[in-house]
Amino acid sequence: MSDSERPDVAAYQELEQLIRALGDEMAAWRRRAHEAEARLKEVAPDALKNIGTGPSADALERENRDLRHRLDAAKKRTKQLLDRMRFLRQQHNAGAER
Repeated sequence: MSDSERPDVAAYQELEQLIRALGDEMAAWRRRAHEAEARLKEVAPDALKNIGTGPSADALERENRDLRHRLDAAKKRTKQLLDRMRFLRQQHNAGAER
C-alpha cells in the first residue's frame, strides 16, 4: 500500500492545506486590522475635536417632539383629504347613476 493510497495521509494533507489557507487568511485580516488602526490614528484627532459640538439631547428631544407634532398634523390632514375624496367619489357615482 503506497502513502498516496492511505486515507490518513490524504486527511493529513487536506488538514495541512486548510491550516495553510487559514494562516494566509489570518495574515490578511491582521494586515487589514493594522491598516485600519493606522487610519484611525490619522482620523481620530479630528473626530475627537468635533465631539460635543453637535446638538444637545434637549434640542434633539424638542426637535423630535416638533417632528411628531408635524407628522400627526400631516396624518390628520391626509385623512381629511381622503375622506373628502371618498365623499366626492360617492357624489360622482351617485350622479352618474341618475
